[in-house]
Amino acid sequence: MISELVIDVQSKQVTIAVLEDKRLVEIQKEERNTSYAVGNVYLGRVKKLMPGLNAAFVDVGYKKDAFLHYQDLGPSFNALQKFLKACFADKRKLPAIAKFTHLPDISKDGSVVDLLTQGEEVLVQVVKEPISTKGPRLTSEISFAGRNIVVIPFGDKVSVSQKIKSGEERIRLKQLIHSIKPKNFGVIVRTSAEGKKVAELDSELRSLVKRWDDNMTKLLKMKAPSLIFEETGRTVAILRDFFNPSFQNIHINDKDVYNEVRDYVSVIAPDRVDIVKFYSEQEPIFDHFNLTKQIKASFGKTVTFKSGAYLIIEHTEAMHVIDVNSGNRSKLSTGQEGTAIDVNIAAATELARQMRLRDMGGIIVVDFIDMHESENRQKLFDHMRTVMENDRARHNILPLSKFGLMQITRQRVRPILDFVTAETCPTCFGKGEIQPAILFTDNIENKIQYIVEKLKVKKFSLHVHPYIAAFINQGFYSLKWRWRMKYTSSLKIIPNQSLGFLEYQFFDADKNEIDMKDESLSS
Repeated sequence: MISELVIDVQSKQVTIAVLEDKRLVEIQKEERNTSYAVGNVYLGRVKKLMPGLNAAFVDVGYKKDAFLHYQDLGPSFNALQKFLKACFADKRKLPAIAKFTHLPDISKDGSVVDLLTQGEEVLVQVVKEPISTKGPRLTSEISFAGRNIVVIPFGDKVSVSQKIKSGEERIRLKQLIHSIKPKNFGVIVRTSAEGKKVAELDSELRSLVKRWDDNMTKLLKMKAPSLIFEETGRTVAILRDFFNPSFQNIHINDKDVYNEVRDYVSVIAPDRVDIVKFYSEQEPIFDHFNLTKQIKASFGKTVTFKSGAYLIIEHTEAMHVIDVNSGNRSKLSTGQEGTAIDVNIAAATELARQMRLRDMGGIIVVDFIDMHESENRQKLFDHMRTVMENDRARHNILPLSKFGLMQITRQRVRPILDFVTAETCPTCFGKGEIQPAILFTDNIENKIQYIVEKLKVKKFSLHVHPYIAAFINQGFYSLKWRWRMKYTSSLKIIPNQSLGFLEYQFFDADKNEIDMKDESLSS
């Protein structure tokens, strides 16, 4: 399997797509001004204690107070609070964590009111982003993740990933980490550490411990609520979790992000740094890799997947409900049972992709086509488990019920991702009346004249639907040639599959959009 990463960096957002054998399997959108992400560490202040929930609401600077449950305080909460008080007592120097005596773990069945008081400052980390009307979910068990290991300050245990099956390798890694880890630091050894040498793990461990020291010095100058540590950008975070020898290419259309990713890869895999490639073509990067079309086909209520069969996907507040339909397959002569198992197997494969693609979480109920033979029902269950093996999110799959329903639970960390595939009419803006289509190119010419003569922009590009681009470029004495002769020789026509049929966008030489909405409404 060939894995690729395609990163589209725009002025307002970054979109990251993961491809497996050229097929889109995961996609993440992140607003460039977003300041809340899983992994961020904050100095927060307890706003309200909720004994009935055994939890507290903590102010970390977000519009909704964050939620901190007693079970998320972590066994070393007392040691963390002692460290925090030591920081506030002497703001000249950060206390050395290695000199702290180990305090007893907190009780598993304790009460939040015994450990926290209203107005108290706490060090917390985001484990779940704000979803719907809820604020972020927090933990006080701070951790810093690397490629091969995760460091937990004030912990003392060394844990090894269960995915490392070799007993000898597990013992080797555990003994190795015990021999090099500093006092009062716990370590989780990740699956990617299998077979790694001591020098590489020691270097990463020192780097993560230094990250703790460098960021905790901020406590000496800050007051709650404050951001103490900001998790690496989404691009690097995905690389840290995804990167493996199967990655063939990482394509990026922004020079700054390209340099950031290249620097990261040069650290974790110096021999693979050449897979990071800068995309400099005028054609939109998602169009070039056929991603725009895949996004349009993969999101929305109805998803077609094989020979006319399709899924209907409904998202509710409580769960996700998916109905499998055979479509035209019901007309084939393979028999009802044969058609059912064939469609269901294909539906399970597409469903596994859809869950990763949309980042569905919580409860997912799937209504497969009824099958009468228990052998086929077991075959479908086994296939569903197989195609979900590549899903990094924790999940649990139950066998088909007697009603033909399959229940799946999947870890939910971020709000479900959804792309709007329906297009608002770009010429009437939903009013139902448009200008004559024959005047469309005249309208564009007016905008070009406005940009050149009023805005004084000489070098820019016009993005239009591919069909319109073909019309503008048609012939020797084409519209493009006439516009370039009349207004500016630096005009470029760029086909863009993400635009509607009569929709257009102007971009300057730095790829910043020239906003023509107000001007278009007044014309």
